[in-house]
Amino acid sequence: MRKTIRRKIYDIIATDREKTLVGKIFDIFIIILIIFNVLLVILDTFNGFSKEVYFGLKETELFSIIIFTIEYLLRLWTADFIYPDLAPAKARLKYAFSFMAIIDFLAVLPFYIPFIIPIDLRVLRMVRLFRLLRIMKINRYTNALTSIGSVLKRKASQLISSMLVVFVLMVIASVLMYNIEYTAQPDVFQNAFSGLWWAIATLTTVGYGDIYPVTVLGKILSAIIALLGIGIVAVPTGIISAGFMENMEEKKTKDETKELAKEIAKEIIKEMKKAECIETPQTKEERR
Repeated sequence: MRKTIRRKIYDIIATDREKTLVGKIFDIFIIILIIFNVLLVILDTFNGFSKEVYFGLKETELFSIIIFTIEYLLRLWTADFIYPDLAPAKARLKYAFSFMAIIDFLAVLPFYIPFIIPIDLRVLRMVRLFRLLRIMKINRYTNALTSIGSVLKRKASQLISSMLVVFVLMVIASVLMYNIEYTAQPDVFQNAFSGLWWAIATLTTVGYGDIYPVTVLGKILSAIIALLGIGIVAVPTGIISAGFMENMEEKKTKDETKELAKEIAKEIIKEMKKAECIETPQTKEERR
C-alpha cells in the first residue's frame, strides 16, 4: 500500500515520463510559484511598501517555502524509483547530491538558517540571495536550460579552444597597451590589469569609454584589437549556434523515428487482428 502511494506521488512529480492531468497541474502550479518567487526577490529590493503589502509578501514567501520543502522531501522519498538498481537509502543519498536536488535544497536553505544558528542580519541578507536559485528549479519543466547544458557539454573542447585564443589575445593586447599608454596617462593605465579591462571592453565591442588610448600608437592598436574582436569573439557564438542546430536536427529525427515506430506498431497490431479473424479450413474442422 505504501509503495503504491509512493509510486503515485512519483508519477505526479517526476519529469521523465508522460504526465497525467494531476501531474500537469502540479507542474504548472510549481512553475507559477517559481515565477512568483523570482518576483518576490525583485520586489525585496524596493522600499516604501505598506504593512499590508509587506505582510502579504512575507506570507507568500512562507507558503512557497512550505511547498518547496514538501516537494524536496517527496522527491527524496521517491528517489528509489529514479535509481531502481540501488537500495532505497543509497538511491536517496545519490539523489540528494544530484544537481537539481542541491538547487532545491539551497532554494529553501536561507529560510531555515536563522532557526538553526544565530546569524548576523547583514550576512543573512547575502545568504537570502540563494532564493534566486529557485529560478533554476524551472529547468525541470522546460528543455531550454537542458538544451543549453547539452550544447555546452558537446561543444566543450571547441569552446575552450576558442576562449583560450580570446584570452591569449586579451593578455597580449593588455600588456602592449599598458606599455604604450603608461607614459602618456599613468593614472589610467596603472598596470596590466587596467589594460586587461580595456582589452575586454574593446574585444567585446562594448567600449565603456572609461579607459581609452590617447597616443597614436595606442589608437592604432585599439583599432586592430577592435577589428579582431568582431571576428574572434563571435567564434564561440557560432559554435554554440551550430550546437543548437545539431540538437534541433537530432530531436526532429528522434521525433520522426518515434512517430514511424508508432505507425509500424499500429499496422502490425492491425494485421495481427486481421489474422485472428481469418479462419482456415483446418480451424473450422477442429471446431466441428
